[in-house]
Amino acid sequence: MREPNTLLDALLDEAGMSRAGLAARVNRLGDAAGLASTYDHTSVGRWLSGQRPRGEVPAFIRQILSEAVARPLTLDDIGLGLSAATSPGAVGLEQFVNRAPALWRSDRPGREASTPVSTGLNAIAPVWEWENPPEDSDVSRRGTTRVGMEDVACIQAARDRYEQMYRRVGGVAARARVVFFLNEYAAPVLRGSYPDVVGRKLHRAVGGLVSIAGICAYDADAQGFAQGYFHQALRLAKASGDRAFGAYVIGLMTNQAMCLQDYHRALAFAEAALRTAGAEISPALAADLNAMKAKAYGRIKEQSSAHRAMESAERAAGRIGKREEPPETGYVQPGLVDTQLAETLLSLGDLTAANTYAQQAADLVTHPRGQVNRLVTVTRVAVAQREIDRAADAASAMLDRAEGMESARLNNRFRAIADALRPEDAVSAREVVERIDTNLSVPI
Repeated sequence: MREPNTLLDALLDEAGMSRAGLAARVNRLGDAAGLASTYDHTSVGRWLSGQRPRGEVPAFIRQILSEAVARPLTLDDIGLGLSAATSPGAVGLEQFVNRAPALWRSDRPGREASTPVSTGLNAIAPVWEWENPPEDSDVSRRGTTRVGMEDVACIQAARDRYEQMYRRVGGVAARARVVFFLNEYAAPVLRGSYPDVVGRKLHRAVGGLVSIAGICAYDADAQGFAQGYFHQALRLAKASGDRAFGAYVIGLMTNQAMCLQDYHRALAFAEAALRTAGAEISPALAADLNAMKAKAYGRIKEQSSAHRAMESAERAAGRIGKREEPPETGYVQPGLVDTQLAETLLSLGDLTAANTYAQQAADLVTHPRGQVNRLVTVTRVAVAQREIDRAADAASAMLDRAEGMESARLNNRFRAIADALRPEDAVSAREVVERIDTNLSVPI
């Protein structure tokens, strides 16, 4: 099965060129070269769906788009080369910078099905490339626009703003705003002119913003887009030279692997992040990575390994606050690790201990999104303990906190809770199931 040519699609969008317009230009170049061609918008549609045009047409397209976007492009840049390299780390930094916005421009409503989740080597290659040489010895760039630290600061501020938006209203609503900023501001800046010292900080800042785009796509259940963003963020982390930030990105990939029920890959990712970041890793991130390891071991019923990872998570959590943390680890609020460990113990069938951890986490103050997730766990544990009224109370509080949020991931969790409570005769259970069903009936 052919994969859609997102590079070509994004360049057409950047150039402001229609399918019919590209076809007409290809026909003119063909006529000038003595080749009779009658391509139309349908022909371009086939190229966008992954079909490679024959003969000189790829070269014609490259020439047309190079002139339209005012920079030289290769056949690989337009998705019509013969290279097998697909991972962001498998190309040089200059090529990566030119190609990265293709994903951002292609991230439009309704495109989820055209961006599947990569599996096999393509899913793990970015981590291997992040861990291993060669490093980027010089990330300076010559472009048409001078880039300075004020641009870096603007991108950092945008990352912080959109993270807060995600926490308040969910990834579905925040996603379009992040993608718009990436396309309209970050892309031109990344292609600008800057020395190595500014470039390192710029790649770090853009990587942080791309990570937020990935989180929002993940929350919207657009898993192919989310994976693409995480792979890009990891490549930007390598260019920045910030190993701790790279470990954070792999933490996001670990969480996604958990969502996709690929628990062995989640373990491999978490271990790679902990191993490679080493002493540079922050206590908060170490706590979360070890907690996710515990959760993965719990899902595959490896009890002793799960308990060891739990102990490592709690030790790391005890060190939080003893050194400066990067802004990205602000999500590790008090109680987050307890929630992860409650999920681990629930998988292992230790319901009493799971309830202790879950309730302890829910009693702590955190941002709205965090509070919703904690109440989801309290509800799940209560259902497992057959305390239906308590489960319904927690679920009702969960829905109260989630008011105004648009999140496919939360909706999936709410749907699972409704399905678990639906067979119950208790009035409280019937009422909360009806409330969940009403909420889920509104499309997002």
